[in-house]
This record gives sequence, C-alpha cells and structure tokens, in this order.
Amino acid sequence: MENPPQIAVLGGGIFVRTQYIPRLAEISHLFVLKAIWSRSQESANITVELARKNFPDVECKWGEDGLDEIINDSSITGVAVVLAGQFQVEMSLRLLKAGKHVLQEKPAAASISEAETALSHYNSICASIPGQPIWAVAENYRFEPAFVECKKLMEEIGDMMSIQVIVEGSMNSSNPYFSSSWRRNFTGGFILDMGVHFIAGLRMLVGCEIASVSAITSHVDTMLPPPDNISSVFQLENGCSGVFVMVVSTRAPKIFWRVVGLKGTLQLERGNKEGSHGYQKGSSYEAETRLSFVEGARDVAILDAMLESGMRQGALIQVKKF
Repeated sequence: MENPPQIAVLGGGIFVRTQYIPRLAEISHLFVLKAIWSRSQESANITVELARKNFPDVECKWGEDGLDEIINDSSITGVAVVLAGQFQVEMSLRLLKAGKHVLQEKPAAASISEAETALSHYNSICASIPGQPIWAVAENYRFEPAFVECKKLMEEIGDMMSIQVIVEGSMNSSNPYFSSSWRRNFTGGFILDMGVHFIAGLRMLVGCEIASVSAITSHVDTMLPPPDNISSVFQLENGCSGVFVMVVSTRAPKIFWRVVGLKGTLQLERGNKEGSHGYQKGSSYEAETRLSFVEGARDVAILDAMLESGMRQGALIQVKKF
C-alpha cells in the first residue's frame, strides 16, 4: 500500500501483548505501527520489545511527555486506546480533539453519566474539526459470524414471545484478568466489564432496544469484586420481555442466548474448540456503525440500569436512550 496510515497503541497490558500485537501483525501490510505508549517506562519497554518481532521500527513512548509526543505527531492518524476502564474515555477525547481517529476498548464508558458527557464533548469536537474523527469501540460480538447468521434467521421464528440470556462465566484465579486491579476498583466490577459483550450480543440478535429493566444483584464470591451475580427482567421497546442472568464465575461455565418465537425457537451458544475460544474483531476503512461509541454506550446503559435496579432491590428502571 502506498503511504499506509501510521497508528499508535496506548497501553502495555496483557490484552495488548496477547491480542492486539498478534492481530496487528496479521494485517501489518495495511499500516505502519509507529509507537506504543504506556504509563510506565518498564511496561512500555516490555511491550515494544514484543512488538518489534513484527514491527522493528516501532517507537517506545511512556509517561505524559510520551503521550504529548503522540498527540502532537501529525503523521499518526489513528490510535488504539487499550487502557484501564476508568481512563479510556478521557484519553480518547484528548486524542479526538487532536484530530485522530480512535479505536477504544470496551466498555465504552464507566457509567452512563460519563457516556453522556463524553458524547456531548465528541459532538462538539466533530463540529469544529474538518473530517470528523471516528470514535469506535472494539465490541467484537457485533461482528461474530454466529450472531450475524442468527440475525438472518430471526424472521423465521415469527413474533418474539420470550428471550433468555444466561451467562455462567469462569472468571477465576486461572484467568489472567482475575487479578486486574482496575476491574476490582471499577463500579460494576466484572459484571460491567464482561457484561457489555453479552448485552451487545442480545441487542444484535433481537434488533430492538431494551426499554426498562428490573434486577437483583448479590455478592457471594468474596474473591471477586461486587456484585458477582445479577438476575434481571427486561422489556424491549416492542413489548417482548426476557431475562438476563449473569454469574461471573462458576465451576461449569455455560453461555447462551435463546429467543422463543411464535413459529420456532432460536438458540445460540458460546462454544469451545480444541480447548480454546475467542472472537475476531472486524475492521473497515470507513466508519463502521456497529463499532460506534453510541452503540457501546447503549450496552453500558442497559447494565448501568440493571446495576442501579439491583441496588434498589429490583426497582423498575427506565433505560437511558441514546
């Protein structure tokens, strides 16, 4: 490719090292990885050394000075923000204000109030900068082939009568993210961090927004941050109701989406192949609506409402619209 775009990655944690660098290496002919940044020099050095196996010229940046260099580097047109959930929105807005496209890791925001404020700032930025920088959230479930195919089958089951989303996870000490400090200091803990995937899958499948929720939350496993269980009843804007149940860690993990229709039933389960599981992120040169910050904010809004309802012993909460 003639004059490929130059990008940077902010973050030097587990996910950058195990997922971003290998996936970027697979498409390295499409861009130039100019820099990797982390808050600490040590973390930046470790990540850059790993990346240099495929990107020998990548620069190592750290601290506030290194961040300013990336922000002020006009040759860098896009940045992947892969940081702790508490800091991603603030960092993304700084980059967007500098005119750079941003691919931010999920969740889109730490709360619905942060998402509202962020969207207001983003709209102001877009109004003042020619070309309108893209703000995308890396929510892969909207690109998972199984959901894309099941979405096509929804018409065949007729009018929806009932929906179930059951998430029995496996977040235990053998998981590399179990000890992640930011998730343990994150309001909503693993329910919000992990849950946005399953809400995204639900919204993708039914093709209708969730209007209201009522939920009960609890904290049973003290090795996990609260809450670690949520049981919710929700209602779609079309009147159909369903249940969303999530247990962060179980001995026998199982995750499925089930939609009962007038003419049939559709069920989608997360599988395991040769001992491993995972999903691939989609990409496009054009702005992809499934990756928009608004879509990520809608996922957060539903879980935010469920968590609020849980704190209020099941009170009915209207889901914030975007």
